[in-house]
Parts: sequence; C-alpha cells; structure tokens
Amino acid sequence: MVNQTIGRRALLKGAGVVALAASGAVPLREARAQHQVRYSHMHIYDSRFPVAANATLRPPDASVEDYRMLQQRTGTTRNVVVTPSTYGTDNSCTLDAMAKLGAASRGVAVVDTSVSDDELKRLAGLGIRGIRFNLVQSGATTIDMLEPLSKRVNALGWHVQIHMLGDQIVQIADLLQRLPSPIVFDHMGRIPKEVGPEHPAFRVIAGLVEKGRGWVKLSGAYMDTKIGPPSYADSTKLAQAFAKAAPDRMIWGSDWPHPTEKLENKPDDAILFDLLAAWLPDDATRRLVLVDNPAALYGFPKA
Repeated sequence: MVNQTIGRRALLKGAGVVALAASGAVPLREARAQHQVRYSHMHIYDSRFPVAANATLRPPDASVEDYRMLQQRTGTTRNVVVTPSTYGTDNSCTLDAMAKLGAASRGVAVVDTSVSDDELKRLAGLGIRGIRFNLVQSGATTIDMLEPLSKRVNALGWHVQIHMLGDQIVQIADLLQRLPSPIVFDHMGRIPKEVGPEHPAFRVIAGLVEKGRGWVKLSGAYMDTKIGPPSYADSTKLAQAFAKAAPDRMIWGSDWPHPTEKLENKPDDAILFDLLAAWLPDDATRRLVLVDNPAALYGFPKA
C-alpha cells in the first residue's frame, strides 16, 4: 500500500494537476497540495428525473452531493457530465448537475434528429459541448442519426461522442470518414482487449486521430477485459498503444459511478487511477491527457 500511495503522489506531482478518478485514491491532505486544475468525465443519476421507458441501465442514484464528497478526497475541480442512456434524450438531470457544479462544468448531451436549432443553441449556452451516441445500450439514438446530427452540431463547434463496440466501428468506417465534426471514441473504442491494437477498429480510430478528426477517451479499463484487476494488463496494452500513437488526442474519464457494472463487481477507483502511471509514460504526456487536451476539447480556460 505504501508503494501505491507513493506512485499516486508521484503521478499527481508529475502531471502537476490531477486526481481525475472519482474515488478515494488520493488522501485529502495530498489532494489539497496539488494544482487545482482537474477533470473528471462522469455521469449523474437522480431518481427525481424520469427514466426512459426503454432504458436497459437503471442504476441507483449517484448525485452531485455524492460526487462532491469524492471531490473532497481527489481534489477534482472541473467536470464533464455525460447524459447516460438511462434518460434517453432528456438532458434535465445532466443540466441540473451542471448548474449545481457551476462554471467548472461542461456537458455532453443526448439528442435525436427531432431536436430544434433553438434547443441546440440553448444547450450550448448552458455548457453542452458535444452529443453522445450510445449504440451499445441503444435506444434513444440510431446510427442513421449520426451523420445529420454531426453536420448540425459541427456548426456549434461540438463533437460527437460514440460508444460502440470495436466490431461496430469497423462496420461504419466509411460513415465515420464522412462526419464533419470531431469524433470522440468512448472507452477506447470498446476494442476486444484480447486482440488489442491488432484489431481493425484500432486502425480505423488511429486513422481518424492522425487526421486530427478523432479523440480517444482512455477509460473503462474494466470493460471487455479478460485479465481484470489489479493489473488490467490487456487494457493497459491498448491504452499504451493509443497514448503512444497520438498523446495530443487522448483524454481520460473516470466513468463514475461505473453504471455498467453490478454492485458486487464495481471496480476500485484507486486501482483505476493507479493505472495512469502505466498508461501515460511521462510528465509531458500526463499533462496533455489530463489537462491540455480536455481544455481544448471542452472549452475550459487553459491552465
């Protein structure tokens, strides 16, 4: 445990910035000593807001108050709240959370093609900076909506965030090439971890990243892993490959409160955070992934 704590402290000081994971990974006395420019990509669940009729994920509440308690330990100060599939195209829960979190928050919404231009402008004014397509826990959006909505939100300077399995990404490679807006690939493109960088989806994503049209979210180490904790060695191999290929196009997210995982299988946020030391090899890379890249993508002031 001593070695793990030292590792986290070194990572934080090296990056100069961040305890991004929504966890108790960093003691409060350490978190307060760090530079307060930090990001976490997460979800909020609140039973005050109606669940979509076709939602497959219905996790218990994970409120702003819960998250703030975690922030007291991690020192996170900036947040990107992502509308989860649970609420369909109703972004009320996300907007409510962003209002509570204040100017240090941004959001990623879910909309379909019926959304009006006025509504998109309203969302932009409230801090939304992208739209999400979840085609794993599907329901609110379809693949047919991707191109027309990409064209509309591109005018606002937004991106489209895609949560799809690696095999699905390969199937729509031509479509992805046509999208005018930047693309954020959620959870490392959900590439099968036993295949890793050799999977054709890696080449599709890397090609878009190389052209400056794609971003990769280094998150979800527990998704699709065959090895599991504490090393998540197969996830680490994939994350390292992406980070090496284009460190200036990588971002990181905690995915708190890990809604795809059952309570008894929830990952240890401290372990997930410790993985960053292996995923991001040096201070300059950590600075890019944990500070500069998300500032550019979501429109936060530069640190």
